[in-house]
Amino acid sequence: MTEFDIIKHYFTRQTRQRADVALGIGDDATIVNVPVDKQLVITTDTLSAGIHFPSETPPNAIGHKALAVNLSDLAAMGAHPAWITLSLTLPSFDAAWLNAFCDGFFALANTHDVALIGGDLTHGPLSITVAALGLIPAQKALLRSAAKPNDLIYVTGTLGDAGLALLGLQQKITMDPTIQTKLLEKLNYPTPRVKVGEALQGIAHAAIDVSDGLASDLSHILDESNVGARINVDQLPLSDALKTVLDKNAAIKLALSAGDDYELCFTIPPQHREQLTKLVPCRITCIGEITAEKGLLLHYQQGNPYHGDIIGYQHF
Repeated sequence: MTEFDIIKHYFTRQTRQRADVALGIGDDATIVNVPVDKQLVITTDTLSAGIHFPSETPPNAIGHKALAVNLSDLAAMGAHPAWITLSLTLPSFDAAWLNAFCDGFFALANTHDVALIGGDLTHGPLSITVAALGLIPAQKALLRSAAKPNDLIYVTGTLGDAGLALLGLQQKITMDPTIQTKLLEKLNYPTPRVKVGEALQGIAHAAIDVSDGLASDLSHILDESNVGARINVDQLPLSDALKTVLDKNAAIKLALSAGDDYELCFTIPPQHREQLTKLVPCRITCIGEITAEKGLLLHYQQGNPYHGDIIGYQHF
């Protein structure tokens, strides 16, 4: 099949139709209609085989994750996803691989009513670049630079599961096959917290998605907001799987440092705490508070400092 045959067969026919797409796939560029009372939020991520996902990852999972990581970025801004572009570099034409990839990609796209409006298809080492565009009411975006002293710090879901799954794939740790299967679901099929991000509009001050490790990503909020934080490591949300496979300190270390969780970390003023629990549609855990004094202080419940190695994922 030619490049344009592949685009037409696998991508053009599967995309969600939206009334705000004035011109979709098929021209040199696409045209969308942006509501006058909204701001456009744009993000992009590239996933490369052997770096961002193991080479043996199922294509269905690659399709899901390539989109999920971008939707997670929109969620961290409080934006509602609308449109996506996809640039796909393939080592060869493989009908079965493309079918499975598209199944994973478009299943998630349809769940969030986002339309594929363009992209590119090239030959080379497997790499996927997605750009996601979302909408948000003017001046309502959640920014890393808006955290305030005395804000409470929350995270969604559980932390460290994807990192533990990766350790299992790398044969650095052994675990029960049933547990490993559950953990692989977290690594391969992360849940972008889109509804949480939207619910946080007007409630949260700052937010970020946990892609490179909680300590590393939270530090971006602290740096941009010119504040510090105290985190109670005993309060970190850990799954039963993580607590079964690892001892307490190893589990805490992984929860602080492992990437690929794609949960949200956000800060809210204390007076919004009750309102928060009524609006957020998933598990959330308060893990600490923002301080005026700069720096990230990690401590146990009793107040003893935590001194473990918490280096997050490094891209270079």
